[in-house]
Parts: sequence; structure tokens; C-alpha cells
Amino acid sequence: MRVQGLGSVLRKTTSRSGIFASRVQNGLADSSLSSSPWKYRMLSSLPSTSFNDGGKRDDEKWARKGPFMAAGAISFSFAASSFTTAVAKERPSSEFIPKDLVLYQYEACPFCNKVKAFLDYHDLTYKIVEVNPLGKKEIKWSDYKKVPILMVDGKQLNDSSAIIDKLDSQIHPNKGRLPTDAEEEEKWRRWVDEHLVHILSPNIYRSASEALESFDYITTHGNFSTLERLTGKYVGAAAMYFVSKKLKKKHNITDERASLYEAANAWVEALNNRLFMGGSKPNLADLAVFGVLRPIRYLQSGRDMVANTNIGAWYSRMEDAVGGTSGIKD
Repeated sequence: MRVQGLGSVLRKTTSRSGIFASRVQNGLADSSLSSSPWKYRMLSSLPSTSFNDGGKRDDEKWARKGPFMAAGAISFSFAASSFTTAVAKERPSSEFIPKDLVLYQYEACPFCNKVKAFLDYHDLTYKIVEVNPLGKKEIKWSDYKKVPILMVDGKQLNDSSAIIDKLDSQIHPNKGRLPTDAEEEEKWRRWVDEHLVHILSPNIYRSASEALESFDYITTHGNFSTLERLTGKYVGAAAMYFVSKKLKKKHNITDERASLYEAANAWVEALNNRLFMGGSKPNLADLAVFGVLRPIRYLQSGRDMVANTNIGAWYSRMEDAVGGTSGIKD
């Protein structure tokens, strides 16, 4: 999946700094952010301007506020949280677990976070290789130059949704679902890839301060040299601030925050008072929404989203269900 716009703007810049900003924006959007100190945990999946996932789907706590604040509802929320912690983690049978998993990623990418949410929820141990978005030497061996790339027992899988589909069928060979449940799950997974991700960049780069906040995390936690960090933070933030305005127009977004709030509330409404879309435990749609939102949750845009919508209770349950990362940094 690719959101066009930024690349054409940045290609006009011939300096090293311009090249840096261009590749960071195109690269970081290829993937997704995940597990770092909890104050900034959501930053680790900071999405960038052009989200590239290379797949068939081309246009792919601080405040825990739920819809009810009465004492009874609070008690229910606590019980629900405890309940999901106890039953939601879903480690597959050992006979179906891959022996060797290696994830090539950008720390700041929603699509990589989507894959990591799946791996973490199923408690699958995997090695993380952070790719430098400039030289990409870590994936020089691959003809496919986007992330995420997941190596499964030596076999290469590309594209976040395709990776999840393939791995899910491997670890759940006898998975059975009602046709209506499968249809709902697939509908909302497409919604994530084709709609939700396009709202993120205009929000995290909405203002100069928010753009700087985003790139501060990206350059601090990504695989960059000292020089790349120094130039990338300011050049990238400035470039993305202006590009986000073009993306806003491209996707017919009138008000960035309003679009984000509408998307969050649409998801909550689709839950229809269930703990998760999967019922008592997350399904692939839950993991997809959680994965792409993880990069922004503790940025200003994510804090605003939780404060102004009813998504916070579900998000907190997902944090509990997915738990800590099972990934091991290379």
C-alpha cells in the first residue's frame, strides 16, 4: 500500500538532508512502531507520510475513558480487563509454532506494528532486525525492498496482511469460524488498510510541533547514524508537515482530528458492546486496528483521540491482551 505525494516533493531536494527526509518518509510508512518505554510506547510505531506495504491492498494508560463512567460500569470495566488478561492470550499448539522467526522492520511503521501485534498476542518469539531506511543494507539480500518482511523457518513472507494470513493459517490449521464472523473480520481489516492508515499522517504531522514530536521519536529509536539523526529530525519534520497538507487534500480530509475521531467511534460502534470484535478475545481485525494505532497512541494525536472518543476502554483491553513484546532485538 502506498500513499503518494511526499516522494515527488522530496525528490526535488538534492542535498543529503533532502534524500534523508525522502527515504525516511517513504520507509517508515512501509512498516510500524511498538515496544519502548511505556511513556512513549506508542511512538515506536510512528507512521510516516507514505505508507508502503507492497501488497495487493493498494490504498492499505494516560486516559482510559469508556462510554460509561458510573460506578457499576467502572467495576465492569475492571472485571473485563482482568478477564481478558486471563483468557485472551492465545499461544498456539507447539506443533504448529515456527522454529525461527525474523522480522525486518522500521521501528516507526504501522504495518510492522500490525505484524508485531499478531506475533506478540500469540506469544511467538521472534528476532527483530531494524532496517536503516536510507541504505537498507539489512535487506540487501532481498529483491523485495519494503518492510515488513518476515522470515519463517527460512521462507520469506512479504506484506503485512499476507504475512498475517499465512502465519495465522499455519498456527491455526483447524480454525473454524461462522461465515458472518469471517466476513465482518475481513471487512474491518480492509478498512484498516484502505481507510484508517490514511488518516494517521495528516494527524501526527498536523502542526510543526506535532511533526517534530513524531520525528524526534523516529530518529531516536530508528536505525540511524548520528549525522542522520541530527539532520533527519528537523528536515524530516519540516518536509512531512507540508506533505501532510497534500495528503489531507488527496484523501478528502477536511478536519484531521474530526476524521480520526470519526474513525475511532466507527470502530467502537462496530464492536457493538463486545469486549473485542472477536467476542471474548481479539480476532485479526482487533489486532490490525490495535497495531496501526499503537504508533500514535501516546503522541498528541493519540492522546486527543482517547480523550475525545470512546475507544480508550477497548484499547486498554487490547494492551492487556497483547501484553509485552515477544520480540528480541538483533
